[in-house]
Amino acid sequence: MQQVNRLKPFFENITFDRDDNTMVVNFGPQHPSAHGQLRLILELQGEEVVKAHPDVGYLHRGMEKMGENMIYNEFLPTTDRMDYIASTSNNYGYALAVERLIGVEAPRRAEVIRTMLLEINRIISHLFWLATHALDVGAMSVFLYAFREREFAMDLMEDYCGARLTHSAVRIGGVPLDLPTGWITKMEKFMFILTEQIEIYEGLLTKNRIWRMRLEDVGIIDAKMARSWGCTGLVLRATGVKWDLRKEMPYGLYPELDFDIPVSDKGDSYARYKLHMQEMHESMKIMKQLVPMYKESDTQLMANAPEYISCTKEEMMTQNYSLMQHFVLVTQGMRPPVGEIYVATESPKGELGFYIVSDGSPYPYRMKLRAPSFWHTGLLQDLLPGHQLADVVTIIGNLNIVFGEIDR
Repeated sequence: MQQVNRLKPFFENITFDRDDNTMVVNFGPQHPSAHGQLRLILELQGEEVVKAHPDVGYLHRGMEKMGENMIYNEFLPTTDRMDYIASTSNNYGYALAVERLIGVEAPRRAEVIRTMLLEINRIISHLFWLATHALDVGAMSVFLYAFREREFAMDLMEDYCGARLTHSAVRIGGVPLDLPTGWITKMEKFMFILTEQIEIYEGLLTKNRIWRMRLEDVGIIDAKMARSWGCTGLVLRATGVKWDLRKEMPYGLYPELDFDIPVSDKGDSYARYKLHMQEMHESMKIMKQLVPMYKESDTQLMANAPEYISCTKEEMMTQNYSLMQHFVLVTQGMRPPVGEIYVATESPKGELGFYIVSDGSPYPYRMKLRAPSFWHTGLLQDLLPGHQLADVVTIIGNLNIVFGEIDR
């Protein structure tokens, strides 16, 4: 009884009546449809969103500061934990930035293998997006079908590097392994199956009246809003802006490949859905072109730059100097020239950038990561007002955000 009396003044200060007739609710940070640790503070007028405030930081790990306290090779597996749905895209973006910093190019075969892995990761990411987005909206069957094909793609990654989620399949200066025997045959079989299955996905969704009612004219983003928020990837291309870093700022083998950039001018959730489906076809087109390139390339997998990159295992086992050099690189790390570099690549979700400042020591003086999901989450405060509460789930899932790269 005494405890209740102590709390009485506290309860007397709380009022449940509001003059503006609005209600504030917390969507997350544990809500399954938040796709991560997103706390979305919504002010509702009935079921209409009046204000929205995305609150991030619940998964923060200080990744950029970790990168400044690790030697360059040591940090690479940490990049897997950013967009963990497509780990190799992070590995490649970081490795390419360091290669540009030290002035090293990966061998031809390594670039072919890297590009194959990048496009498989793009397909894995898009299938995961389709499955979870459909489940959010209420389409259970598509979730099961898309995850089935995603398992086949993850089998290919496992056959190559032994991992299914966090791959670490790229190295600074190249790749650690050649493709296993029969891997290309399995990849071609997967592409044949996926081509048929995409038609089934589209048959279930594209003209489905419930799917269209939930996505059409929902979450409309125009080009001005997309540019002002720094949107990239499919979110930007759905507004009519044809911007893909693989074409606009080419890197790797992409200048040699023939593929299209799907674009829409609708800007709504349905347009972004259609672009995801079209991009999977373009990724398979790229992978088919890479097969003859792989067969024509030589067998070198790592760049020949002894100052920065370890020599081959054969040289380490036969040459004493090579073994000592390898020991120094592993224990102390490479020492890049003094300077700074920013390299951006087109990840499945948009522009993924790595900014590195080197002072000549084995540790980066400064590291900054530019992840697309961060900007697409900030966009919610302008995008959500005017929508119904039920549409909030659709829009969050449709923007394809992953909190591993938001809370860095």
